[in-house]
Amino acid sequence: MSDRGPNDLEETISKLRKQVEFMQGKCREAGRAILDLEVTNSGLKKEIDRLSEENSNLTILLKGNKNGSR
Repeated sequence: MSDRGPNDLEETISKLRKQVEFMQGKCREAGRAILDLEVTNSGLKKEIDRLSEENSNLTILLKGNKNGSR
């Protein structure tokens, strides 16, 4: 606190600017994290689609083998 007391507008403005800078940094960090998660999510969706297709193909093959062996 300065000599002017807690109502010093210059000091208040300075504190608020520091808070704004801090929050902007945190928002940038969060934005980068969100982008990374979106990339991961997209990759996982592709992997799920691939595995689902593989599962379907194997199910069809197994059903075909069961019907053919009777």
